[in-house]
Amino acid sequence: MDETGFQMGMTSTAKVICGSETRASNAKAIQPGNREWATAIIAVNAAGWALPPQIILAAENHQSQWYHAVPKDYTISVSKNGWTNDVLGLEWLQTVFEPHTASCTLGRYRMLILDGHSSHATAEFDRFCTERNIIPLYMPPHSSHLLQPLDVGCFSPLKRLYGERITKKMQKGTNVVDKTEFLYIYPTVHYQALSSSNIQSSFAATGLVPFSPERVLSKLHILYKTPTPPSSSHSNQSFGAGKTPADINQLEAQKKRINHLQSHQVSPSTMQEAIGKVMRGAEMTMQNAILLQHEVHQLRVENRHQKQRRAAPRAFIQAGGSLTGAKGLQKAQEQEAIVEEAYHPVSRRRKPPTCSTCGKIGHNRLKCPEK
Repeated sequence: MDETGFQMGMTSTAKVICGSETRASNAKAIQPGNREWATAIIAVNAAGWALPPQIILAAENHQSQWYHAVPKDYTISVSKNGWTNDVLGLEWLQTVFEPHTASCTLGRYRMLILDGHSSHATAEFDRFCTERNIIPLYMPPHSSHLLQPLDVGCFSPLKRLYGERITKKMQKGTNVVDKTEFLYIYPTVHYQALSSSNIQSSFAATGLVPFSPERVLSKLHILYKTPTPPSSSHSNQSFGAGKTPADINQLEAQKKRINHLQSHQVSPSTMQEAIGKVMRGAEMTMQNAILLQHEVHQLRVENRHQKQRRAAPRAFIQAGGSLTGAKGLQKAQEQEAIVEEAYHPVSRRRKPPTCSTCGKIGHNRLKCPEK
């Protein structure tokens, strides 16, 4: 079990492919500026499956729109800064770990591997573990990067996948990643990063299952290596045929160059190269048009999804504490029904007339066919 934090609007480290003319301008990546913190408490076992996570958001109240995209077995908690604390740590042990592992235990005891965070070292936490036959195993300080399976093999792909999703959202015009957007993105990357094979590989890499201390001890021997100097590359460029045009001005300049080459009767290979650059420029333009068309389609789809999420009613459903996805969705639907009824009261209608002669509904005595 371990915690990991997310800054909602921060993308992951990535390599950007750009043209040679862009390198001199110190191009920078653009990302949403929301640095609000969220924490995920995650637990996995050596069999390769993960418990439903507990997501901690920086808020005082639970909001109804959070629960429309959250799996029902997730737990959503709120704290002042989006970090875990002693209360939430104990709550995770009682409401997530205990009910999800009690029926899956082989033998009498369960082992829970923890780091040295203060929320795991309280008297209440230890007392509950003793009462439920849970053995908490605390790792030595500054060793989780070697001994904690989540740190070794799960959190890195989780952060990378989340950053990639934020980058794609930014490219589609999403400039703000709020709590609702975070809860919409996180479940997908959680299931991708915490796959059964990845979890089992993480336990193997830490030497826990199968038990192999050498997997960790071998990493403690630091080997010094002299870095190989980067090789320098030289490119021979021919300027006789000009360059591939990237805009209308460069196309006009290349056209004049071709006319100039024709008037001077240069070699056919030079002329062919100059015309080939125009052809490559045309191909690049058509490819850019296809990419732009695809980008416009993605922007329209993303804009439609953003409008739908913004149009969802917002209501506070609980102050503080934690809610499972199922309980939160139930409360959200109840609260939204109350709000909807307040804005759209049921109109009052008159009852249909009843005939005083025949007693049938739908007409009065003046229009009675039996009269």
